[in-house]
Amino acid sequence: MKFGLFYELQLPKPYDGDQWDPDAEHRIYHEMLDQVELADSLGFDYVFEVEHHFLEEYSHSSAPELMMAALSQRTKNIRLGHGIVLTPPAYNHPARVAERISALDLISNGRVEFGSGESASEMELGGFNVERGLKKAMWEEATREVTNMMTSTPYPGFEGEFFSMPARNVVPKPLQKPHPPLWVAASRRETTMVAARLGMGSLGFGFETPDELGERTQEYYRLVREELMPIGHAINPGLAVLNTFMMGPTDEEALRRSANGPGFFSYSLGYYYNPMTGGKHPVGAGNVYRKYRDESSEVEAQQRQARTGFLPEHEIREGEPKEEVQRALYRAARSGNAIGTVDRLRTTLKMYEDRHLDVMIFVAQAGDRKHEDIMESIDTFGRQLLPEFKERHETVHRKWREEQLQGVEFPINSSI
Repeated sequence: MKFGLFYELQLPKPYDGDQWDPDAEHRIYHEMLDQVELADSLGFDYVFEVEHHFLEEYSHSSAPELMMAALSQRTKNIRLGHGIVLTPPAYNHPARVAERISALDLISNGRVEFGSGESASEMELGGFNVERGLKKAMWEEATREVTNMMTSTPYPGFEGEFFSMPARNVVPKPLQKPHPPLWVAASRRETTMVAARLGMGSLGFGFETPDELGERTQEYYRLVREELMPIGHAINPGLAVLNTFMMGPTDEEALRRSANGPGFFSYSLGYYYNPMTGGKHPVGAGNVYRKYRDESSEVEAQQRQARTGFLPEHEIREGEPKEEVQRALYRAARSGNAIGTVDRLRTTLKMYEDRHLDVMIFVAQAGDRKHEDIMESIDTFGRQLLPEFKERHETVHRKWREEQLQGVEFPINSSI
């Protein structure tokens, strides 16, 4: 299995105030640059960064293409993943997406992973006048045309349901041919299977457990073999799963360092993505972090995380919500899967490896976690665990993938 880092650029407000420190946004941007540069030096495979707009405290990552451009000059090998670009045309015109992805691919020497999606927060949908019921169709139409723009000379033009443009040669073209590997955000099982049929990697934002992953893996690769209808000009078969991440010399110390990371990540995500609350946020005046702390004290949150996070999987799942999105929020608040000592992470991650996960993506920067603790965790994992997983990926997992993809005749462009 390969490994990556995931960034929302979270920035909780102070509990006792409604304004950030004047240097706060400057600080978290440069902390991310330092963290990814360290991860690259240790052999991490990917970094994925979101695109979000107007989601104060939850995500200050509204221009990921600029961060990726900066990282392209501070790193050498790590893959630069958009996780994801919002492709409905009201957010980003498809031609501008194609241009930005291609330019980044050129300056990074061919290291771009092109993840796409649509978002579901009312703050974003309303801010850009994207109709909720049409956003999935918008995503598919625009994403398909972006791949055509990156491969056609000239692009013949398009008359679609959601955007139109005349014939133009969209330049530059990407270094990776025919285009960078394609991913789609998938918080539901159904979307993972859509990804398989479209020949896209699935960015699993549902915090899937090892047992769930095992079932999804078999069905995903079956669909790639038997029902493939690619959205692009090359396929990128692969499954990625998110997990919250923090390490320490003891489990208790890892939990302390993790503090309000998973809890705030889950709470703020639910806050903005709930249509009943997220669209009514007092613009520029609220304090999501205070609401989170007031509704769940730090001690209670840590006790709940410890109680649910370090139980056997079947016991954890007994109390989970049935609805998939609510279940993902529940799991995002847990502290067990990739939080703890070297031995605990080795055991947990081996369960995902045994079920043939392609990529594990760590959520390290979240809530009020400290930069120095994140750096130490990245360093510990990179030195003490990453080498053994990378070795097995090359000697065992690649062979398994080749077996799953036997008979697939469509071109494969994948970094996995």
